[in-house]
Amino acid sequence: MAGQDGIPAATVVIFRHGRDGGPPELLMVTRSRSMSFAGGAAVFPGGRVDEADRRLAETVSPAGDTDEAAHRIAAIRETLEETGLVIGMVGEVDAGRASEARELLLARGELAPVLEAMGWTLDIAAVTLFSRWYPKNEKLPRVFDTRFYLADLGTGAVDIAVDETENTRLFWTTAQNALDRANRGELVLIFPTRRNLERLAGFGDFAAALRDCEAHPPRTITPFFEERDGEGWICIPDAAGYPVTAEKLKGLNRGQ
Repeated sequence: MAGQDGIPAATVVIFRHGRDGGPPELLMVTRSRSMSFAGGAAVFPGGRVDEADRRLAETVSPAGDTDEAAHRIAAIRETLEETGLVIGMVGEVDAGRASEARELLLARGELAPVLEAMGWTLDIAAVTLFSRWYPKNEKLPRVFDTRFYLADLGTGAVDIAVDETENTRLFWTTAQNALDRANRGELVLIFPTRRNLERLAGFGDFAAALRDCEAHPPRTITPFFEERDGEGWICIPDAAGYPVTAEKLKGLNRGQ
């Protein structure tokens, strides 16, 4: 499923209530510098859509859009694997059971046996499609066709632990704080993450993010290049809900 069609992937922006009534906080991970994609960058939890996700999607949405269901399942699975958080699953959940489920997922490599063992069911409606980024650049060794989802954790009283095979750090931050830290050189952000953070910074709560999804139905964002006054810029289409639609190529981190 790679090549011209891109590598299907899913990532999820997890919200929790901000401190003292402030802006919502988002969960981000810092990827290991050894990773070939976005090494050292701060991103949202996520990864490739596996064939096991597609098999499970057939049982969850047999008469619906199984491709979309598989992407949502991948977002749910990767969140548990990378952070230890249980989202999009219904049943008895506490810190101990979440830890047990994560260990089982790491051992089995797919979500179906975890659901069976824990007595949980999937609720793929718990993640909402926010955007889809697909660069379609034939010069890159591999291209990810990534769907971004939103999920609301609500409370901040949760246990998280980094998956040290791919990531080095987990942290909660407001979107604006992440942007400010990147501008000070404290965080590395790749182009899609920065654009999405700029958009997320405008939401006072999760409900506002959902309203924005309704106002700007998710579309495929394919960046393109322009020359402006002798300088190269990477751009995205207007009217897709993003407040910033261009950035100079000089010094840009695209994650590839």
